[in-house]
Amino acid sequence: MNKQKKVVLVMPAYNAAKTIKKTFFDIPEDLRNNCILVDDASSDKTVKLAKKLGIKVFIHNYNEGYGGNQKTCYWEALKTKADIIVMIHPDYQYDSSMVKELIRPISDGWLDIMLGSRIRSRKEVLEGGMPVYKYFSNRFLTIIENIVLGLNLGEYHTGYRAYSRKVLETIPFKKFSDDFVFDQEFLVSAAHSGFRMGEISVPVRYFAEASSINFVRSFKYGIECLISLGKYILSKSGIMKFSIFRYRK
Repeated sequence: MNKQKKVVLVMPAYNAAKTIKKTFFDIPEDLRNNCILVDDASSDKTVKLAKKLGIKVFIHNYNEGYGGNQKTCYWEALKTKADIIVMIHPDYQYDSSMVKELIRPISDGWLDIMLGSRIRSRKEVLEGGMPVYKYFSNRFLTIIENIVLGLNLGEYHTGYRAYSRKVLETIPFKKFSDDFVFDQEFLVSAAHSGFRMGEISVPVRYFAEASSINFVRSFKYGIECLISLGKYILSKSGIMKFSIFRYRK
């Protein structure tokens, strides 16, 4: 891995006081100095604990949503002149010790985006605690996404991702949703721009403090994912243009 690459980790946080310390100390020691946390108006001690750990903290005065939080994360990361930006949830659900494995294909220059996939086998995922309805909806959406986008990824809905700087400078992420579908719009927009994507399998933990959305919000998210794919089809067909895509002038 090219040691000259500057890697910055960003954490979109909301009430992560119980898990931020464990997430942080699982990060490889030589990468901990370049961590950014954006707090989305938490009501607990997330900010206090993050500052105590030496993490650079940015605070939203009101809750701007999951997507709104990430917009600040990436904007602030770009200001640091980072070459690679890693997004990980500070809820200790994903294994942050695998950052170097995640970023290696980007650092080596043959991929632009890397995802930490939670889905290696059905048995592992369900025994790990993922709700059955989320597993099957994840599988359904992933099949449709692969067909539409012409890719062969194992999962599009992970909260553990790495991007090259060029990706964040190219796609119009500020125009994406402020809600959970931000992640889907990001990948659809990146595919529209021709960026190369890959993934590795990562261990995932499901427990009370790990972030999760309920059935109603999951259903809304699924519909919005399908809408974003519809926009991709219409855009690629030349029928309509949408703000979530970058168009050549």
